[in-house]
Amino acid sequence: MSQATTICEQQDLIINSGICANVEGQQIALFYLPKETPQLYAIGNWDPIGKANVLSRGIVGDINQRLVVASPLYKQHFDLVTGECLEDSACTVPVYAVELVDNKVILSL
Repeated sequence: MSQATTICEQQDLIINSGICANVEGQQIALFYLPKETPQLYAIGNWDPIGKANVLSRGIVGDINQRLVVASPLYKQHFDLVTGECLEDSACTVPVYAVELVDNKVILSL
């Protein structure tokens, strides 16, 4: 059973970019893309290839109509919906349910 937690306010988010939130000891990368549906995406911040918590600092874009973040270390692309690495499908990051409710960011672990 997942637990919903308020982790920040909408004003804490950066448009078309990522931030990192520490939720119950886990680093979560949050991406606020107001022109997309949904507008919020949450994945694990740990880059399994670069072996560092850096995905929230990556560049957001789209490849073949898939929303992705490029790791700032070795530039692998991680799908914001599935967590899959486009360059190595065996490599994934966790994906979390996240929503914006009354200007609060609610994450389910």
